[in-house]
Amino acid sequence: MDQFEKVEKLRERANVSYEEAKEALAASNWDLLDAMVYLEKAGKAKGPEKERYSTSYEDQSQYVSVKDKVNGQQEKTDGFFHKLGKLGQIAWKKCKENSFCVCRKGEELLKVPMWALVLVLLCAWHVTVIALIVGLFFDCKYSFCGKSDMKGVNEAMEKAGEFAGKVKDEFENL
Repeated sequence: MDQFEKVEKLRERANVSYEEAKEALAASNWDLLDAMVYLEKAGKAKGPEKERYSTSYEDQSQYVSVKDKVNGQQEKTDGFFHKLGKLGQIAWKKCKENSFCVCRKGEELLKVPMWALVLVLLCAWHVTVIALIVGLFFDCKYSFCGKSDMKGVNEAMEKAGEFAGKVKDEFENL
């Protein structure tokens, strides 16, 4: 290998200028290894990073503490079905705390827990929906009462009652 090739190779490896590489090679009798050592001692070239070995599991990247592993698995189980289960728990709590009320002319006719209403709707929804609509035309008012604030739903039911009253008035005027 001629001098130019040595300078070029040292310049690439040590990341120094041509002038610094030539100076280092000249000082080390054109030996590449000695020139590299010369540049490292002069602080012009960066030496290899020091490596450290340990038998401690904290220092080993392939080892994970059991606590971290369990927490990681717990986060993975928070999938769709886990979230669906939590939603079901919240819905069940709301159904236990609240009731469906039927009133007519200011008198409460029926007060049923919401879970019972949901069960009736699931089993016989077509009959239940028709009965509720017919009840609107007989001046029945529907509302939800209990711990939860269901103001929006109660307002919608009030509007449905008003609409049924208007339809009933129009029918009587015919």
